[in-house]
Amino acid sequence: MSEVKSGDKVRIHYTGTLKDGTVFDSSAGRDPLEFEVGSGQIIPGMDKHLPGMTVGEKKTIVAVADEAYGPRHDDAQQPVPRAQIPAEIPLEVGLQLQMQSPQGQVIPVTVVSVTDEEVILDANHRLAGEDLTFDIELVEIV
Repeated sequence: MSEVKSGDKVRIHYTGTLKDGTVFDSSAGRDPLEFEVGSGQIIPGMDKHLPGMTVGEKKTIVAVADEAYGPRHDDAQQPVPRAQIPAEIPLEVGLQLQMQSPQGQVIPVTVVSVTDEEVILDANHRLAGEDLTFDIELVEIV
């Protein structure tokens, strides 16, 4: 039976959980996730555990924050005057918005606080700073 190596295209089923057991993502009920091992298409903390696996093998791995979505950065939160956000946008905590950098790059942000005067937007990934556990099953080497 062949083993996964870097450069192989694979298909996996997975369930990702936080330290408290909360599921944050899963392929359950969907097609398996397909990607090329070692290509940077998935987080490094998962990618590095795939070489050597065989079809049908299951394992549980932990991707520490630095090998997942990185650490949280306090400076990634930015206050914006409420008046600068169009009135038709119904602002509420947790709302996902997009900002544009001066260079034109689109940056996803989350509303973390709203007052009459300002809105605080957070550009951290929602899983930044989290160690993530994945239960994975190698379905196929394509």
